[in-house]
Amino acid sequence: MNMAPTSALPRIERIRGVTMLHRKLERFRLEERPVWVYLLDQQRWIERALVTEIEGDLITLRYDDEDGDERHSWEESVRLASIGAVSTRLASVSRSAAADDLPTTGDCPEAERLGRS
Repeated sequence: MNMAPTSALPRIERIRGVTMLHRKLERFRLEERPVWVYLLDQQRWIERALVTEIEGDLITLRYDDEDGDERHSWEESVRLASIGAVSTRLASVSRSAAADDLPTTGDCPEAERLGRS
């Protein structure tokens, strides 16, 4: 029986993880969904970035940043291996909105309502 050395196992898992992260980032790019990205090597978050390009292990992010009264737009390329976490917002609801302003099933067209034939 030919067994691979145990030192090779962490590398295999790392490759699987990178592949899954790569697929997630590609999906966010296609959906044009804003993401929050944590960079391990710089120990910082990039907030509300759009993934604009993926080329090999290089990810291009575009985001805006505010510094006092100035607003800056950035485009930054990071290596896939330096990304520690990626988050995305699923939904948001305003706490200050009146209950009448919130979308409800009554706002949905009759043909699209669940349970209707």
